[in-house]
Amino acid sequence: MAEPTKQKSGGGCFVKSFFLLLLAATCGLGTAVYCIAQPQDMSDIDGYGPLAKAVPERDMQEVLQNSIKRGYPLTLTELEINQWLGRKLVVKQGGLLAGLVTLERVWVRLTDGQAEVVMERRILKKSFTTSIFVQIEQSEGPRGIGTEVLLHGGPYHEILPHPTRGGRFGKLVVPQGFLLLVLPAYQKLAVVFTEEIHLGFEEMSRITIEKKRLILNPQPPSSDLESLPQTF
Repeated sequence: MAEPTKQKSGGGCFVKSFFLLLLAATCGLGTAVYCIAQPQDMSDIDGYGPLAKAVPERDMQEVLQNSIKRGYPLTLTELEINQWLGRKLVVKQGGLLAGLVTLERVWVRLTDGQAEVVMERRILKKSFTTSIFVQIEQSEGPRGIGTEVLLHGGPYHEILPHPTRGGRFGKLVVPQGFLLLVLPAYQKLAVVFTEEIHLGFEEMSRITIEKKRLILNPQPPSSDLESLPQTF
């Protein structure tokens, strides 16, 4: 007499599904680690590379003070900002990683409405980059126009409004929550430029970030000086 047919257990399908999910997660993690280990391409940043053209040196504090004092708009190009950063900033890496990690340079990439601040480090002679996306938000209140520098990178994916993009670790774009790992370094960087930040962002009434240039205007929007040249 034939034995009754046994029903197959669903446990096998569950194990296979779990294994495939685990494999996909492992592959995704491996890809993310690989992208983080690769420095982002900075060849599009004006001033980057040994063949970058030079611009005349200017004292940035003096330039900002003259713009505010005389009431003229000031345009700073991406090239000028990056070469000024290279002259101004004496970079070093302290703490437990001193000797293993060196901070090589800080770069700024300007696009419409957004700036990306890139830190280039060298870890065991290998280049490594991190960056944050920032935007300028201005509002008018009883005490005048207030200016804030905010994290901003837009939606992480076109079909996902949240989480928002925070910056890049290597070539990998990361959500804003991951910036907690690097924000202390950027806060220390801001201390180095306290006076320039005050003049350029707190004393200016209008700030516009465009592709390859930063426009600072000490005159309020209602000023009659709108017809003046847009560079200084």
